[in-house]
Amino acid sequence: MSVLVRLRTPVVASVLGLAILALGLSALGYDAFSALTALARGAIGSWYAFTSATLVRAVPLIVIGLGIAISFRAGGLNIGAEGQFSAGAMAATAVGLVVGRWPGFVAIPVVLIAGTLAGAAWVVVPVVLRLRYRVQEVISTLLLNFVAEALVSFMVQGPLQESKRTYPQSDPIAVAARLPLLPGTRLHLGFALAVLLAGLVGIVFSRTIWGFRLKVVGAAPRAAEVTGRMDVDRTTALALLWSGAFAGLAGALEVAGVTYALFLNLSPGYGFTAIAVALIARLNPIGILFAGLGFGALEAGAAGMQRDAGVPAVAVSVVQATIIVVALLAVARARLARPEAAA
Repeated sequence: MSVLVRLRTPVVASVLGLAILALGLSALGYDAFSALTALARGAIGSWYAFTSATLVRAVPLIVIGLGIAISFRAGGLNIGAEGQFSAGAMAATAVGLVVGRWPGFVAIPVVLIAGTLAGAAWVVVPVVLRLRYRVQEVISTLLLNFVAEALVSFMVQGPLQESKRTYPQSDPIAVAARLPLLPGTRLHLGFALAVLLAGLVGIVFSRTIWGFRLKVVGAAPRAAEVTGRMDVDRTTALALLWSGAFAGLAGALEVAGVTYALFLNLSPGYGFTAIAVALIARLNPIGILFAGLGFGALEAGAAGMQRDAGVPAVAVSVVQATIIVVALLAVARARLARPEAAA
């Protein structure tokens, strides 16, 4: 598939998704033009909307999407990013509450590292189950999402509950542990970190031996083991651990840069949406950066559409689903065309 087609497919999918949304809204009696205008206004209608809504929502999608790309590239199907995100958020909150007297240049990295390590730790059990008992990580990582959700509920009503014991949430983390903001906006330093990580992962994928090993192991594990003498299990295990680490980092960034506290339903589904982001970008880090921005714009616009046009925000799921389906159909078509091209 040419570069032109790679760029064209998400655009066509987005236009088709918006068209379907407009038709559906019209059929239900809504003013489709007003709704789509409110959607655009909520996402990119002003500098504040773009930075404080779209870019802020894109950060976790990009960071988690990069981790998903690492694991999927090696054939490790990590479906548990939602749980790993929560683990990172819990660890970041626990550390952020006790670093009040630390200087910010120390407290912030410690909080982010704590979240990263917690995310990686959350995927250790699926890795062990895969290596020792050949349990598919699709199942184990997915089930651990529910465990993480229950653990967050326990923490905000137990060890991490706010000091007045009134609400199911934590106290705000220390000011020293909070990420710097772009003046006049809610955009935090995590966005710059997400862009940096996209570049670094891109370099790893294209210019390092480990990146090549990930690709070979994911594409042909048996050939990698027999012909390439690669340790397939170790490579996939490391990829899964890195994937969990990225998701945990995303959770830490959300706490340190947006919410400043832990509470139930901290994530609106970032862990699952990021899978779509990674797949639409075909696991390309730069593609993930732009796909994350696109999905961030949709989620930000959905809030504006509900606020200004009275259309439920969930309606934007129609657009997201259409983009995913069209992108996957394009990938399937390309794969089917390869034998014909070869012939």
